[in-house]
Amino acid sequence: MADAALPQALSDIRDEFSELEIPDRLTLLLEFANELPELPERFRDHPDLFERVVECQSPVYIFVEVDDLGVVHLHATAPREAPTTRGFASILVQGLAGLSAQQVLDVPDDFPQTLGLTQAVSPLRIRGMSALLGRTKRQIQSRLSA
Repeated sequence: MADAALPQALSDIRDEFSELEIPDRLTLLLEFANELPELPERFRDHPDLFERVVECQSPVYIFVEVDDLGVVHLHATAPREAPTTRGFASILVQGLAGLSAQQVLDVPDDFPQTLGLTQAVSPLRIRGMSALLGRTKRQIQSRLSA
């Protein structure tokens, strides 16, 4: 399924999920949870920069940078005891890496619903991932208007 506004990395991730049976989708989500990158050293002592995504059941925090070239860098932290939340954060961190601000802003808001996880995790968890994407976009818009 091609989607003009969906960047290739997110399209590949979505396709990877859709090719699996529901139980295997959960396994893949856990693999993503294990791949959430550690925070860069420069952010480890600055939790004040991060915004909590309160819609998530577990404490997840994000910070978005837009560099001088307009490239987005999403940083996220979530506890290891919250693999679903970590997995969702990791999908976005990996899927948005290296994209321009406009490319991220153009990602369809319903992307989380297209992963085929709505039968595997609660609607509340899907809303949490949607909130992660929404807050990422809001932070980008804030950085661009500053």
